[in-house]
Order: sequence, then C-alpha cells, then structure tokens
Amino acid sequence: MQILRTPDSCFDGLKDYPFEPHYTEIKTKQGVNLRIHHIDEGPADGPLVLCLHGQPVWSYLYRKMIPILNAAGFRVIAPDLVGYGKSDKPAAREDYSYERQVEWMGQWLQQNDFKGLTFFGQDWGGLIGLRMVAAHPDRFDRVVISNTGLPYNPDAPQDQIDAVEHYRATAPTPTLAGMGKAMASMADKRKDDGGPQAFAVWQKFCWETEYIPVGLMLSLTTEQQPTWLKVVRALLHRLGMRAPIPSAVAKAYDAPFPEAKYTMAVRAMPSQVPTLPTSPSLEAQRLAWEFFEGFEKPFVCAFTDNDPITQGGDVPFIERVPGTKGQPHITIKGGGHFVQEKKPGEISKVIIDLINATNR
Repeated sequence: MQILRTPDSCFDGLKDYPFEPHYTEIKTKQGVNLRIHHIDEGPADGPLVLCLHGQPVWSYLYRKMIPILNAAGFRVIAPDLVGYGKSDKPAAREDYSYERQVEWMGQWLQQNDFKGLTFFGQDWGGLIGLRMVAAHPDRFDRVVISNTGLPYNPDAPQDQIDAVEHYRATAPTPTLAGMGKAMASMADKRKDDGGPQAFAVWQKFCWETEYIPVGLMLSLTTEQQPTWLKVVRALLHRLGMRAPIPSAVAKAYDAPFPEAKYTMAVRAMPSQVPTLPTSPSLEAQRLAWEFFEGFEKPFVCAFTDNDPITQGGDVPFIERVPGTKGQPHITIKGGGHFVQEKKPGEISKVIIDLINATNR
C-alpha cells in the first residue's frame, strides 16, 4: 500500500482555519502505518463533541461550528478521515472500503481514548461514525445526525441491481452538470424506488473523473454567488479549467488535493455506499441496525428540508431507534446537503441543547 501525504504548505493561509494540528499514527491490518489528523479545540474539561465529516470534504467543514460549540463550553474533536484533509492518503482506489474506514477510525478512537462523547455526523461521517458507535458504545453518551444514513438494502429487486450494474459498466462518464442534475432529482427518483440508479451517477462521476473539482463543487453548492458568476465558472470548467475563479472556500477544499493522485478516497468512497444487496458491507450493516434497534441513549435527527440526497433519511432512525423517542428532532430549513456550511448556528444549537438537557 503506497501512502501519500499532502505537503503542509498546501494548507498555509487558509481562511478561518486557525486550528493547531494533532496527529495519531495507527497500524492497519495490512501492517501499514497511517497518520490521522484531528482538531482538538475548547476547554480540556468540557463535554466532548466528536464531529465527523464526509466526502469529498475534510475538517475545514467544521470551522464555523467549532467556535460556537467552544463558546458553549464544549471541547470539539474533528478528525480528517483517511484519504482526506491532513490525514494520510493511500494511493490506490482499491485501498478504500467502508469496512477499512470504520476499522481505521476505530483504531484512532481507541488510541486517543476519547470517552463520554457526543457524536455528530453528516454524509459519510454518519455512515462511518454510526458504525463506530456500534463498535464502541461505551465511549458514546449521545448521538446527533444530519443528512446521512446507515444504508441497508437487502431486498432490492434483481432488475434494479442489473440496471445499476449495467449503467456503471457501459454509460459514458457523467459531466459535472449531468451529475448535478441527477443528484437534484434523487428525492423524486427515490419515491419510485429509483434512488440507487440516481446515486449511481454520482458514483460513476467520482470513480471515472481523474481529478475531481472538489473546491468548485463545494463553492457552487454552499456559497452565495451571483448567478452570472456561477454560469461563468461552470462554462470555464467545461472548457477544461478544474478550478476557475476560485474563492477562498474553493481553495480550502482543494488544499488536500494538489494533484490528481491525492484524490483516490474521493473517487472511491461513493462506490462503497451499500445501496444494493451485492455490497460486501451488507452483513455489517445488518448487525449495526440490530445494535441501534436496542440503542436507548439520546439520539437526535436534524436533517435539512432541501437535501435531495438524504431527504427522508431520518424516518428509519426515528421509527427504529429507541433513543430517538421523545427527543426534539428538527428539520432545518435551507441547510442544503452541507448543513455545517449553510446553517452552522442551527445545527450547533441542536448539539448544545441536547448536551445541556441530558448531561448529568
């Protein structure tokens, strides 16, 4: 396993990211050493909040929430998943799997001996973090999730499996615009049981795009910009520019990926989402749901009203997890997929209120 490490100089001068780095070295089952980065901010004796990011972002995503949570007296731990941010990056797409990410972050958790945690996860941060809760339940006191899930789909019909696999194998690589259109339609497609087919567009776009324009995508979807500027940037990208007219936010999200070879986690992880019964994670997901069906610690869902990818994803948790009963679940208006960027105050308040109400 070849390991890449983004040069520190790539992170110089990032806007609103003054946090000191902390590093933990773990050893994988393959005998390889991996260095994992995390932020550790706030009072040393404050209640611990573990914030886990998803794909294709890194701990920069939490820069707006950290000061809010610190001001409330909480200590925030925000790691970079392996392959992202300042953490080490295995070089091959095949190095990445759902199970390996859970294993790697579980080792990181144990080596740091974090306990009494409130977990917050969004996107892949929820997929991986919920599995960490299931594997290390004594370390967690409560859970808050937003725009994420614990995918388990053992009964997908064969024609759906065939359609997704045929698309992945034969369709041309989606363009950025085509991928965006497919993602925007996911909520409607899901109603007709077409969610896996729509999500396959994102999977194929990531798997087959050699140098994914991470910063551009995050800037276009999370920053307020004049329509004309968005159109110009999209046109320049279509003409071959990966990062046209980059904002400070775009530069920060591109910082971990100075060359295409650093982006393998971003390319690989979408295809690891277990949307079909053919997933190698199927049994592990079943066991995780079995665990959460007996989970009685406080568990709050704070999804947004306009994320087509995860809309309605809170329902299975509220129906099946005992710890959700009587909790103040909330729908955050206008938060988009990356609620940490667009509604940091609202999502921070959910975490603060839950800790204050249950911390005894």
